[in-house]
Amino acid sequence: MSPGNLGLGLAAALALAAAPAWAILPIQQWQAASGARVYFVENHDLPMLDISVEFPAGAGYDQPAKSGVASMTQRLLRSGAEGMSEDDVARRIADIGAQLGGRFDADRAGLSVRTLSSEAERRRAIDILARSLRAPAFPGEVLNREKVRLVGSLKEADTKPDTIVSRTFYRLAYREHPYALRASGEIESVEGITREDLLAFHRRHYAARYAVVALIGDVTRAQAEEIAEELTRGLPEASGQEPELPPVDPLAQAATRTVPHHAAQAHILIGAPGVARADPDYIALYVGNHVLGGGGFVSRITEEVRQKRGLAYSAASYFYPLQRKGPFVISMQTRSDQAGEALKVARATLATFVKNGPTAEELEAAKRNIVDGFPLRIDSNRKIHEHLALIGFYRLPLDYLEDFVRRVERVSAAEIRDAFRRHVDPARMVTVVVAGDTPKQVDAR
Repeated sequence: MSPGNLGLGLAAALALAAAPAWAILPIQQWQAASGARVYFVENHDLPMLDISVEFPAGAGYDQPAKSGVASMTQRLLRSGAEGMSEDDVARRIADIGAQLGGRFDADRAGLSVRTLSSEAERRRAIDILARSLRAPAFPGEVLNREKVRLVGSLKEADTKPDTIVSRTFYRLAYREHPYALRASGEIESVEGITREDLLAFHRRHYAARYAVVALIGDVTRAQAEEIAEELTRGLPEASGQEPELPPVDPLAQAATRTVPHHAAQAHILIGAPGVARADPDYIALYVGNHVLGGGGFVSRITEEVRQKRGLAYSAASYFYPLQRKGPFVISMQTRSDQAGEALKVARATLATFVKNGPTAEELEAAKRNIVDGFPLRIDSNRKIHEHLALIGFYRLPLDYLEDFVRRVERVSAAEIRDAFRRHVDPARMVTVVVAGDTPKQVDAR
């Protein structure tokens, strides 16, 4: 098959992948000889294969003076390895019509590939992925180029109100915890990153025993086992215990910051450390937040702040679960002269919800909306693969997806109220306002 036809073939397969595929296939799990944990869903509906290999190597493993090393390490995995230059990697991936990607967040980092499942294309894609993971070159010229590009990007971002409000919020909410660090690093720390920093981080965090391999697609179990072995063979040897993040301490008291900015509207974040991914309260919090601020125009925060009073252009809330307690956040954008009133309404709405929980009608509507929308979360191999990698990295039960709807349907209003009381204290929240004029009444409770 020619490269052009390969690209057309993959494009056609991608189009088919968007068709509904609501049945949840069983997840197979095992440990590779390298020590890596492998999660596999066999699906022969499409001639495609999605693979990822992820590690405990996210921004949370940075050191303050070296913030940005984790991100740069992941970024440069695709810049050449074992005789392949950056251009070689890009050209070889294009030649087989595959897609090489990656993931990077506070907890995890790694690479992924999406390829046709035919043997020739599959083997070439896996070879590129394996070589990039086990022996990245981290070429000095590419590192210098990326440092210059990133520093320029950070300087521009630091002038924007959404960046300022986010950075200030995380610093106040997480203080000395590594979740307070900016994932990309700071200008000074990025400028100081060396190739030796990347090599050392790769040796420590990209070890075979820490790897999580997720595969879904048109291969057999035997082929999946062979792929997992090839991808993790030759990775660095683990040095000591798997890296762990420290616990997140609760906020001792509320904190409020206002930051002057020439923006036409105020950017507001209210929140605190909330919930870890594996916490048994997560489903109750997820369903409850759908009522509070995660359900769009039918949620309370949107209704009270925007619909009834016209105090915000946008208003919502969310939980972002991580390995340790990820943040609970209420976000709003409004006119600077309305910021104080918007804050009062949002805080009052939160306090009432934490005290009383949802009504029976609100809970039933939230459940119906979540359950009816669930098929859209698993209607393609790509989406299932995202869940598969998440289940593997956070060691969630293998029936997590199958049991999701049942768990949502079983949640009671009392369970939601109790979960919110355990995880959200309206009296101990961080509030950050970035606005053109110092907003009045930002400290009002």
